[in-house]
Amino acid sequence: MLSIFGSGDKRRYCDGFSRRSFLQLGGMGLTGLSLPQLLRLEAQAGAGTSHKSLIMVYLCGGPPHQDMYDIKIDAPAEVRGEFDPIATNVPGIEICQLLPRLASIMDKLVPIRTVVGCRDEHAGYQCFTGHVSQNEPAGGWPHIGSSVSRLQGPVFPGVPPFVSLCYTTQHKPYNEPGGGFLGLGHSSFRPTGPGRDDLVLQGITPERLNDRRGLLGAVDSFRRQWDARGSMDGMDLFTQRAMGILTSSELFDALDLSKEPAAVRERYGLGNPDQPKGDGAPRVPQNLLLARRLIEAGVRVVTVNYSFWDWHGHNFNNAREELPVFDQGVSALVEDLHSRGLDKDVTVVVWGEFGRTPKINKDAGRDHWPRVSCALLAGGGMRTGQCLGTTDRLGGEPATRPVSFEEVHATIYHNLGIHLPGIPRLFDFRGRPQNLVTPEVQPIRELVS
Repeated sequence: MLSIFGSGDKRRYCDGFSRRSFLQLGGMGLTGLSLPQLLRLEAQAGAGTSHKSLIMVYLCGGPPHQDMYDIKIDAPAEVRGEFDPIATNVPGIEICQLLPRLASIMDKLVPIRTVVGCRDEHAGYQCFTGHVSQNEPAGGWPHIGSSVSRLQGPVFPGVPPFVSLCYTTQHKPYNEPGGGFLGLGHSSFRPTGPGRDDLVLQGITPERLNDRRGLLGAVDSFRRQWDARGSMDGMDLFTQRAMGILTSSELFDALDLSKEPAAVRERYGLGNPDQPKGDGAPRVPQNLLLARRLIEAGVRVVTVNYSFWDWHGHNFNNAREELPVFDQGVSALVEDLHSRGLDKDVTVVVWGEFGRTPKINKDAGRDHWPRVSCALLAGGGMRTGQCLGTTDRLGGEPATRPVSFEEVHATIYHNLGIHLPGIPRLFDFRGRPQNLVTPEVQPIRELVS
C-alpha cells in the first residue's frame, strides 16, 4: 500500500505525521486497481457553504402502507390488520402505534398515502429515476443523483456530487440504475462497494501525484482521438474525481462515524451491515447518520437502501421488529437536520416501489399492490405538517389526490434549485432530446411555493 505525505498540513500527531498523511487509496496502477478504475467498475456493475441536497432512502421490497401511515380501523378483519393508530403532534393526522417518534415530529413530515403509477414488480428504478419504464431512451433513464451530478456538479473539489450508500442486493431489481444516457461519468461514488479497504496511499508525495496526473492527461489525450462516442469524457470525470479524493480528506472524514459523539450514534440506532435482510439490504440505521455527514461535507445526493420489506408472510411480526428501528433512525435524521439548520436545504424522501394488498393472505402477509403506495417526505423548505391523499375504506385505491413518482421527482428537482423547463437540453445515446420529467408534470403544489 502507498502513503501520501502532505507538506501543507501543519496539524501533526505525536508520531510526526499529519492527518492528511493517512489518506488511503489502493496504489494508482502500481498495486491492484487505480481509483478511477475502481469507480468505473462500480458504475459498470450497476452500481462549509450551504447547498441544496437530497437524501433518498429506498425501502427494498415495498412497505405496507396500511400498517404505517394509513391504518384502516373500520375495514373488515381480513384487511384491518393488528395495529392501532396513534395521534401525532399535528391534529387530525394519525399513524401506526409502532411509530411514536415520527408521530411526535409530524409537523416536520409529510406522509403521502396515495403514490400511484407503480409497476407490479420490484422496480427500484421507479424511486431512483421517477420513471416506471426503465429503458425507453437509448442508454436508459439516469438516476436522479446522476442528473444532479450532470446539471450541478460538485460543491467542493474532492467531494463527489453523488454518493450511494446502497448495498448490492441479492435480488437484482432492488439495485440502483447507473447514469443512464448521461454516461458513466455521472454514476455514484460507492464507498460501501468492493475495494473500500484498498483506499490507501503509501509512499507517494503530492508532487509525484501531480506527475501521474500529467501522464494520465497525455494518455487520455491520445485515447480520446479514438473515441467518438463521448465515453472518454466520462472517464475523465472519474479521473478528476479520483484526484480530488486523493488530495482532500473531507470525504474520508465524513465517512468516519467515530467522529460523532456516542450519544448521537446511539440516537440513530444500530445495525449490522454484514447481515442482509431477506434478499434485500441490511438494516443499518447509522447509514442515515452517514448520509447527513456526507451532505455536510458537500455531497448533493446521498442514497441509502434500507432493510427488506417484501413481507408476503408474517407481516405483523416483521413490522413489530422493523418499524421501531425505522422510527428511531428516520426521526433522528429529521431532528438532526432541523437542529443543525439544514431542514430548508436538505430534502428527505423515504419510500418503496409499490404498496401491499389490502387483504391479508393465508400466511399473515400482504402481497404486491401497485395501485397505491406511500412515501414520507421531510425538509427541503417544503410545507410540512400535512398528509397528502386519502385512500378508500380498504386502503386499496386512491380516493383523493393521487401523486405520481414523477411529481415527487419534480418536487425534488424544484427543492434542489433545478428548474426543469430551463435546463440545457439533454440527449440520449441516439442523440434524441430527453426530459428528466414529463414537461406537463409539476412539483407538488401543496408542498412548494
